[in-house]
Amino acid sequence: MTLARYTAVVLGAVGASLCAAWPFLPAESRLAVLTGALLAAANTVCAYFLAVWSAGRSNNAFFTAVLGGMLGRMTVLLGAVLVGVLVVGLPKLPLTFSLLAYFVAFLVLELAVISRRPTGASAQ
Repeated sequence: MTLARYTAVVLGAVGASLCAAWPFLPAESRLAVLTGALLAAANTVCAYFLAVWSAGRSNNAFFTAVLGGMLGRMTVLLGAVLVGVLVVGLPKLPLTFSLLAYFVAFLVLELAVISRRPTGASAQ
C-alpha cells in the first residue's frame, strides 16, 4: 500500500468515526477528541512512512528509522498533549482517551498492512 493510500485510509477512518460519534460527544469535549484523533493519525502516518522507507535498507538504517522515529514521535506527542492541556486548556480525559483509542486502532492497522508487504518493498 502506498503512503498516499495509507494516509487516505487513516483519514477516512478518522472522518467516519468522528462523524458517527460527533452528535453523542459533549460540546466541550469535541475539540479534545478531534485533537487526539488527528495526533494519532499523524503519528501512524509518520510511523508507516519510516517503516516503509527503511524496508530494504541496512539493519542500521532500519533500526535508526524505526526506533529513532519512535522516540521522536513519542516526544512530539508528549509535547503536543502538554500544549493542548496546559496552554490551550483541552479537557484531559477526552484528549487522552481519544489519543489512546485511535493509537491502538491505527497500530493494529499499521501492523496488518506492513505484515502483508512483500519483503524489501519501498515507499511509493
